[in-house]
Amino acid sequence: MNERTKDFIRTKFEEYYQGATSSIPSEFSIQLPPQFEKREWGFIFFDDAFPDIVMRRHKSFMSEGEVFDYIRSMAPAHVFHSSAYYSNPAAPTMKEKGWQGADLIFDLDADHLKIKWTTYGDMLQKVKEETIKLIGFLTDDFGFEDKDIQVVFSGGRGYHIHVRNPNVMGLESPERREIVDYITATGLEVENLLSYDPMVRASGFREYIKTAKSLRFKYFKSGWGRRLHTGLIGFLNEISYMEEDQAIEEIRRVAEIGKVRAKKLAQITKSEQAVEIIRKGNLDQIANFPTAFWKMLVDMQKIELGGHPDEPVTADTKRLIRLPTSLHGGSSFQVVPLTLNELGGFNPLSDAVVFGDELTAVNVTKASDVKIKDKRYNVVKGIQKLPEHLAVFLMCRGVAEYGP
Repeated sequence: MNERTKDFIRTKFEEYYQGATSSIPSEFSIQLPPQFEKREWGFIFFDDAFPDIVMRRHKSFMSEGEVFDYIRSMAPAHVFHSSAYYSNPAAPTMKEKGWQGADLIFDLDADHLKIKWTTYGDMLQKVKEETIKLIGFLTDDFGFEDKDIQVVFSGGRGYHIHVRNPNVMGLESPERREIVDYITATGLEVENLLSYDPMVRASGFREYIKTAKSLRFKYFKSGWGRRLHTGLIGFLNEISYMEEDQAIEEIRRVAEIGKVRAKKLAQITKSEQAVEIIRKGNLDQIANFPTAFWKMLVDMQKIELGGHPDEPVTADTKRLIRLPTSLHGGSSFQVVPLTLNELGGFNPLSDAVVFGDELTAVNVTKASDVKIKDKRYNVVKGIQKLPEHLAVFLMCRGVAEYGP
């Protein structure tokens, strides 16, 4: 990214922040997190190092006006605040900061999820589906209320979830990691969720699955028992609409089971009576299915969380997270805060776009196919004029330079 491009983007960000920090409220007004004066702040600027990441952190602010003045004057590329609350957030070392607690944070990013996608829009849709699934864990399994949860489009490749509840603030890293283990099914043993006739003696999972009587999930109305039971019913329902040969192939593909068992399962889906028996919790009809089948059900329900495997975001009690309503310097999109009700209808490729339609001259250095604000652009290399929102997006992505 050359200096002219960097200066242009910074000017556009400065314009945004002038409006977002004005005394006149708007949909783009900066929203500060609760107890912002107890949080550490971090910034990445459009400086000589940009787009390389050089984080300027260990800042704190004592008033809303102080935060707004700083953001307005510096027009940063990225704005972060800590998930943690400190007695002295500006201290240069973590020990000196005086940790008091932290929000529970989840970061769902396309880089961290085992999903296949074709376009940027397709990727964002699949990450949103995983986000909705994770929210289900938080509300159904952990009992958090809607008011405890804030969902935020990250401005880039995914979503952040902030859980603010007194019961989680004091949790240390090991306890937070246990939450991660639960939603990712780490260490989950399906056999511990199944009940069977105690008279049946067996030395291992595979043996008793084959010999079980009255097999059922122990608790199929809550927790992982409910999740696996719901996933099983959903899978059977999906297969029931397929022709038998297609259903058998799909079952074998996702469940890694033999043709005989796959055919049996396909036939079960065609019988309303058989499905109803399973719906009521009796699993005798599939009692001899191998471990791979049950693992498939777990994989359908669990969440893939990313980052470094030894330090997932959720377990990090001192993490910096993007400020909702700030701009993402790698896309120019707004980091959009959402309620749970707003998430389903949210389209980041239009709802997170803040810049206008005025034609802007750019030199495209890499051709790309982009859908933004409900319009698809086949952008070719070379000098051309594009709507400002698309031009700034391409410049932030590093595939265009400003001006001819």
